[in-house]
Amino acid sequence: MAEAKDIITAAILVIGDEILSGRTKDKNIGYIAEYLANLGIDLKEVRIVPDEEKEIVDALNALRKRYTYVFTTGGIGPTHDDITADAVAKAFGVSIDYHPRALEIIAARVKERGQEMNEARMRMARIPKGAELVENKASGAPGFRIENVIVMAGVPSIMQVMLDAAAPGLKTGAKMESVSIRADLKEGDIGTELGEIARAHPSVMIGSYPFFDEKIGPNTNVVIRSRDTRALHAAREAVEAMIAQIRKNLAA
Repeated sequence: MAEAKDIITAAILVIGDEILSGRTKDKNIGYIAEYLANLGIDLKEVRIVPDEEKEIVDALNALRKRYTYVFTTGGIGPTHDDITADAVAKAFGVSIDYHPRALEIIAARVKERGQEMNEARMRMARIPKGAELVENKASGAPGFRIENVIVMAGVPSIMQVMLDAAAPGLKTGAKMESVSIRADLKEGDIGTELGEIARAHPSVMIGSYPFFDEKIGPNTNVVIRSRDTRALHAAREAVEAMIAQIRKNLAA
């Protein structure tokens, strides 16, 4: 069974008025969650905050103390409302200034595209003191990491390459195993018994997920998750036996 020290946790802080207004549909949360799960990192919490400094600072300070890592998305672009870097600096109580290497990277990309290195583009090179850059192979302007906080862009294609760049520097934990069992029963048919099995197997997580089957109507998938392989198999056997018994009873 996995020890507590093997369990690495994370939170996502999504930053942006456009997410809260519905103008932009978030595509990053699910991607990050699955990515972290494959590394053995448990995503425990997601928060969405507006482009307001106090909201970002308060949320970041709460999350970074609670979890091993915090991943932020959004608010590191060239416009006036991209204030994430400033808010992160304030949360850590450090100064922020143009990062020489970030300036070089952005200037090279701007020149390559035949654009002008203006004030707006230079904003993306402002990095909190003590932070290290997170490479951005997609568009050039880097993200950054400061202590346990990884700051990334909100554009999915850019966020994804930043996450790839940050991943080698992350601690990984014992991976969660899971099995899914199709019950061919309604959720209400198995709810009580499933609760009893969950209590009898405290080292596993058991969830029931209803769905509609075109042939038999309401149906349920039972998903069992654990870092302990033996506990996982024991719970699976208990769930399968329970489902078989209930099917038998209903058919009688």
